[in-house]
Amino acid sequence: MNTKYIDLINQTFDFPQEEFSIHENNLHFHDIDLMKLMKEYGSPLKFTYLPKISENINKVKKWFQFAIGKRGYKGKYYYSYCTKSSHFQPVLNEALKNDIHIETSSAFDIDIVEELKEKGKIKDDTYVICNGFKRAQYIENIARLINKGHQNCIPIIDNYEEISLLSDAIEGNFKVGIRIASEEEPKFEFYTSRLGIGYKNIVPFYESQIRDNEKVELKMLHFFINTGIRDNAYYWNELVKCLKVYVRLKKVCPSLDSLNIGGGFPIKNSLAFDYDYQYMIDEIINQINIACQEADVPVPDIFTEFGSFTVGESGGAIYEILYQKQQNDREKWNMIDSSFITTLPDTWAINRRFIMLPLNRWNDEYERILLGGLTCDSDDYYNSEQHMNAIYLPKYKKDKPLYIGFFNIGAYQETIGGYGGLQHCLIPHPKHLLIDLDKKGKQTIKLFSEQQKSKDMLKILGYECN
Repeated sequence: MNTKYIDLINQTFDFPQEEFSIHENNLHFHDIDLMKLMKEYGSPLKFTYLPKISENINKVKKWFQFAIGKRGYKGKYYYSYCTKSSHFQPVLNEALKNDIHIETSSAFDIDIVEELKEKGKIKDDTYVICNGFKRAQYIENIARLINKGHQNCIPIIDNYEEISLLSDAIEGNFKVGIRIASEEEPKFEFYTSRLGIGYKNIVPFYESQIRDNEKVELKMLHFFINTGIRDNAYYWNELVKCLKVYVRLKKVCPSLDSLNIGGGFPIKNSLAFDYDYQYMIDEIINQINIACQEADVPVPDIFTEFGSFTVGESGGAIYEILYQKQQNDREKWNMIDSSFITTLPDTWAINRRFIMLPLNRWNDEYERILLGGLTCDSDDYYNSEQHMNAIYLPKYKKDKPLYIGFFNIGAYQETIGGYGGLQHCLIPHPKHLLIDLDKKGKQTIKLFSEQQKSKDMLKILGYECN
């Protein structure tokens, strides 16, 4: 009878997989011996595997290159990184090794851009695409960047007054884009995105505020769907509507030469994950080609703004199962040595799923369990009620410690969780490692941050700490 955990995985999934393998009863991730890592640095522990960032960037570039060649597409492709997914310097440094561009969301993003530019990480010809609702500080920072000569800074107009605000702050001529306010899926609580300008209002807006403004050149139309790039009727319908706006706008605005299709590529959240990236890119290129040919207008250069896809699959977290609580005849709670609310906020805030696997004891028998965090908050858990599948782990044994890992958590968790600041119930943020490869392909490990200390939080709270 196959009752071992490894039997369960082998019977349920195609395993091992590209990033996961088993060696001597322990889990390896991208050839990282996770038990060895945990024994050396302790638990809880977070890590970022930097080479995965470059790998994913170059995968997308190759997919677009293939599709452009296959379809005879006459435009260029530009990969941009959505910085809000992870602003950390090591992440930006890794991403910028790959000749990419940047998308920003707020005023302080521009300060990061300027520092990276001073260090030569961002060049004069790097596109800096500025999204978001722009108030005084954001306008001021964008203007400062452009006034210093960064002509490839393109603010994306989100509301009707931004053109005049930018014109007042920017000394010379500048380029802009316009964001389309996409219509949401029927299941949403609202019909139209709060971001951007409605489909029907784009051309009138251009004619009233941009066409006769000698300082402003419209370069880009920006299109993004909140639910991401999915092979469903909703996405293709919205893309077609976007392309209709593009060709109408192109006919009255010769300077328009770029279409930004935003981000939204999904990342692997299960061992059963299946998504045909190459097909989706090929079909997007095909749809743009067809629309422009039918309207007899030149095809645009294509920009994307991948955030989660760039960094998500680089991140992981390790926890120890401290104790098991049998709360009734059916429910067993395995308690981790940290908090989901603190370290994996997407799991409880928006029910995001991640790959969860044990690090050790793969040859032991398994059981169905629930996972609980340390806080006294009822939402501090991760289980089958929040997620599609039940959780199975090797059976809890007090004398045989069990460690688990969550994978592909590299986007958003630190910023949403309040990295370096106050944490829910004052549960500290764990130690964080950076894992890289040297020129010979050997793994290198660097401590990025220690586990948060009590004095760090007490100082924020106004207590005097000696």
